[in-house]
Amino acid sequence: MRVVGSSLAFRFEPHGPQLEKLTKIFKEAVKVAEEMNIKMAVENHFDFDSDELLALIEDVGSPYFGLTFNTGNFARLLDEPVKAMEKLGKYVFATHVKDVKITPNTPADEWFFFSSVPVGDGIINMPKIAKMLNELDYQGLLAVELDFTHPEFAGREDAAVEKSVKYLQKLVTEI
Repeated sequence: MRVVGSSLAFRFEPHGPQLEKLTKIFKEAVKVAEEMNIKMAVENHFDFDSDELLALIEDVGSPYFGLTFNTGNFARLLDEPVKAMEKLGKYVFATHVKDVKITPNTPADEWFFFSSVPVGDGIINMPKIAKMLNELDYQGLLAVELDFTHPEFAGREDAAVEKSVKYLQKLVTEI
């Protein structure tokens, strides 16, 4: 089950108090998840960086609590996705495979400064991420996600998804 811990409303608030509260909440929630044999996967969601998520996951301390790894959202926090995967890979339960590139004429402090493009067309090192997931014996989906679509693909989201799926299909056969 994918869950999130914060929102854009709290993006620039101190993270320490948020993470303390979330640790308590998720420790309680994961008890119910364990009883039901459900894994909870917190998504990095324009809020916490990889170090903060690692601490949260380790503080919750349950094999039923891990991560929905969103490649694009790490980039949006200037947290290099490959380095994030190195830290968090063993906790990945699910993915949101999103590629991004800079949106022209957008202030750098806006979360959509990096907007979605077809997987393989942006700045994320997808071959390395796919290789790392393979080495970790990741068995889950590579779920393509688009959110704020780059102006080059506005109104052409279906084509962007199709291109992304074809790219990922080719990529996974090459690793």
